This record gives sequence, structure tokens and C-alpha cells, in this order.
Amino acid sequence: MEAKQKWSRTELGQSTSRRETRDSSSQTDSKIQGYGPRLSKVNLFTLLSLWMEVFPQEQQEEDEDSQVLGLGLVVVREGKVVGLHCSGAELHAGQAAIIQHGAALAHCQLYFSRRPCATCLKMIINAGVSQISFWPGDPEVSMLKAAPSNRTSSRSPASHLSTTTEEAALDAVAVERLKSNSRPHICVLLQPLTPGLLQCVEETSRGSDFMERVADDDPELNAEELFNRECLRHLRDFSKQFLIETSQQHKAVLVQMGLENFCVEPYFSNLRSNMRELVEVLAAVAAGVPQQHYGFYREQLPASPRPESEPEPEPASQEVARHCIVQARLLAYRTEDPKVGVGAVIWAKGRSAGCCGTGHLFLVGCGYNAYPAGSKYAEYPQMDNKQEDRQRRKYRYIVHAEQNALTFRMRDIKPDELTMLFVTKCPCDECVPLIRGAGVTHIYTSDQDRDKDKGDISYLRFSSLKDISKFIWQKSSSVSSRPSTHFVNGCIGKNSRQTEPENPRNRKLCTKRSGDSSAASGALLADKPGCGKSQKIEVSAPKM
Repeated sequence: MEAKQKWSRTELGQSTSRRETRDSSSQTDSKIQGYGPRLSKVNLFTLLSLWMEVFPQEQQEEDEDSQVLGLGLVVVREGKVVGLHCSGAELHAGQAAIIQHGAALAHCQLYFSRRPCATCLKMIINAGVSQISFWPGDPEVSMLKAAPSNRTSSRSPASHLSTTTEEAALDAVAVERLKSNSRPHICVLLQPLTPGLLQCVEETSRGSDFMERVADDDPELNAEELFNRECLRHLRDFSKQFLIETSQQHKAVLVQMGLENFCVEPYFSNLRSNMRELVEVLAAVAAGVPQQHYGFYREQLPASPRPESEPEPEPASQEVARHCIVQARLLAYRTEDPKVGVGAVIWAKGRSAGCCGTGHLFLVGCGYNAYPAGSKYAEYPQMDNKQEDRQRRKYRYIVHAEQNALTFRMRDIKPDELTMLFVTKCPCDECVPLIRGAGVTHIYTSDQDRDKDKGDISYLRFSSLKDISKFIWQKSSSVSSRPSTHFVNGCIGKNSRQTEPENPRNRKLCTKRSGDSSAASGALLADKPGCGKSQKIEVSAPKM
């Protein structure tokens, strides 16, 4: 029965068949095939918005019975992320964006993890944004979460829609009217995944530097089993958070949001399939940074330890640090490097906490490794150090993730603020002087490549960073029971300097070539019955 149809989950480690899409919004606007599977910008911004919805909160919202759900928001200007926001105890994510960006939101594109409420939508429209996209699940003012007075009388999930409160109904009417009379394009933007991308994400997450460190510390550990267990746990949590369980409920929500067009087959099935696949990608990326007994711990020099009576406060909790690293890992799947994807995010910690969900933290910049903007595929060398002809190697042409994050930052790095760089790989010798010169005060990363010299790229300077606090991914000292390079107090020492080739162990990006297709940005593609081509659908309310 369709009414009882629930989300099906593919077995971990296997990929399902996917339609090809064409992504015209790549950093280099390349139209030639060649890059391996990579996230489209639309799907990247969508995934970041979902991930921001679960940002660790310093204080939980007081009213757990409220029908107003938290959400995540990504602000994009000219194809670049300029804001990451989430709901807090007092401010909705949309309100937080208005406070931080103000009139600078004009001509920006906003990606919400839920359809925003009328209170936020009217301010966002008034700011002059050009486009508003939202995840087509339960909206910010929930239609599925029954009011406290109705919970005892409405125990069946299928009956939730009949108990929608007056507040939710009024908000839905107001939002629809705002959509119908607004200048911004308000729509649902989802794209099918590039063929092979989910499998690539699972493989590279299973072999990430963070998983590799866990496996190196405990050779007897079944790292693949650990990854699969983490992935399943995240998949259960994210499915509950972002997906609507049954088709009947989902159709009812879509109709109340004015998205009747999505309720027609095959578009409805394609919509649910695309949503499920994106949640699977998010679960795999998050599983690549396992939570069990590991975290980011400060590295201190044994010669000059801080007195125990004066402990330096940590700039970010373990939960926040891990969340920011996963942000960087998501960005890494936009890489243009055919082998290794790297992502970087920079956050600053202000003196006073705002009322938004990120508390003291404000986004400075983010980026991934790519060729110079405006270049096309095959204009620059793409070979690594296995290529004997050094002129055909990529290293002198790739712009590193840290360099892009610093170049396209949206706010200045202030000397009186803590500025934290979260990067998925140890910074190389080319980036270390830039990081120091920019004023970054803290680095969160893995040190798997520390003190290695790989010829055209080396990691020898990272250990010499004395004036920047380094937080290295490692096992917690409280559970470490065997000798290692870790000090008892949780600090780590330097690895011996060595020269070795790049480790190919599951850390490379999938190099399987696939069409880096380009569908109109923000279109949902659905196969039309009896037709070999795909039909582009954009959902937006008609002008009144």
C-alpha cells in the first residue's frame, strides 16, 4: 500500500543507479567531461543546510513542546558561501541571518533545511534576496508535530495532519501569500546525485585521515565495521530528522505547502529518492569522523607546558569541532583535484555570544582545493608525483582549500578574536605561512601527513608552528591504555621526519570518470514516462 510505503535504505557500501545530471555551477564552469563524481553546488548547499540544523547548541530551547522546529541556513553570494546559520534559543536561523548580514543579503541565494516561517520569510524578502530554496520536508512551523493538547488524542502518525494546529495553518496561509506576491524565486531545488557519487563518498569516508588514525592506533580494530556502525547510526538519526516516514504524510505536507506539482508521479517518487540519497551522503560523510573515544586535543610542547593552575580555555567544544570538520569534509566533495579532496572552514569566536544557534562563532570563510577560477578541464596538469615528468604534475596549479578559504573570506580576521581553521588534511608547507600571516590562532586537523616530504608537496613546516594552537585528531587520553606518540596529558609530540610516497590507502577520491553534467542550477530532474530525456521541474508559486 502506498500509504504505508516507508523510506527504503540501500545496503551500506553499495550504490544505487542514478540518473546523470549536468552541473553548470562548478567553480571553473567546466562543460567538458573528466572530473570524477562530485557534488553539485545545489546539493552541497542543501547538505550544508541540513548539517547546520544539527549544530551543537550551547543551550537547548526552553519550550520542548513548541511546534517551531530548528533549521539550518546557508547564505550564498555569487556561488560562494558567505553565511552558515542555525536556529537558537531566541532567534530563528532566518532572523540570525538578517541580524548578521542586513542589507548585504540583497541578491543572495538562501538554502533552508525547512520551509521558513512567515515571520522570517517577510524579513528575508524585504532584504532583497534573489532566491530562496528549502528542503521539502516538515516546515519550520511543524505540520506533523501535534500540539501538546492533541498528543494524547492523536497517537497514530497518519492522523497528525488532521491535528495540525491553528498556528501551523495560519503560518502556511501567510507563507503561501508571501510566496505568491514576492520578487524572489521561492522554490525547491534538488538534483539527482552524479552516478557513483554515493559509493565514492562511502569509500573515501571509510578511508579518511580520521578513520585512518583510528585504524593505526588499534591494528586489531575492524575499522570497516566501525564505519558501517557509525554510518547506520547517523542514517537512522538523519532519516528521523529530515525525512517524512510515509508517502501519505509526505503528500499531505506538500499539498499544504502549495507543492501539489510534486505529488504527481513520477516526480513524487523521484523527489523522495533524491531526498533519501542526500541523507545517505550526509550520513557517510559524518561517519568518516567517528565519535567513539576520539576528538581534537591540544598539542603542547613538552619543554614549555602550561601550568596546571592556569588551564587555557578551549575555543570550541569537541562536538562543535567535529561539526566544523564535517562541514569541511562536505566541501571537499566539490574538489577539482582528480585524486585528493580537501575542505577548509574558518570560524571566528567573538567576545559576546549572539542569540543564534552558533553562539560566539561567526563564519569567516570556507573553500576546497580547485584549479584557478575560470579555468576549464584539462587546461592544467592533473598528474601526481607518480608522473616522472614534473612539468605534468598538478601541484603548481591547484589552489589549496586553505588558500580559497582565506581568499574568499567574507569578514576580516581580527587580532582580538580567536580564529579557528578546520581543515581535513594537515596544512602543507605552501599554506603554513599564509595561515600564520592571516592571523589564524587555532588549527583543527589530522596530522597523518605531518613531517612528510612527498617531493612536490611537503608537510615539514606544520610542526614549527609555535605561535598557533594546534588541535590534533587523536584518541582521548582518558581511554588510551597503550604506549604511543601521545603524551599522558592528551598532548602529542612530533612524528619523526620522513620522506615517503603518498599513501594510496582509500584516501584518494574516486577517479572513475563520469559526466560532470549540467542541469539548470536548482532544477529537479525527473524521468518522463515514455521519454528518454529528462524533464526539468522548478516549483514556485505563480504570481498573483
